[in-house]
Amino acid sequence: MRRRKVAYGIMMGTCLTLFVLSWTVVARFSPPAAIVMSIIAMVIPPFAAIVANWGIDRRD
Repeated sequence: MRRRKVAYGIMMGTCLTLFVLSWTVVARFSPPAAIVMSIIAMVIPPFAAIVANWGIDRRD
């Protein structure tokens, strides 16, 4: 259970970091790069949820 929580936290932290950096820093220099970073950040949460709930019926 602990490994899944850590993995979820890392993935969601990466997602949040990508969103914040894309629209505060990168958008000033390259708007298309900021859009690509946001799209990548939008894909991360579903995978983070899958990782967090993987094998939920067994005990870790």
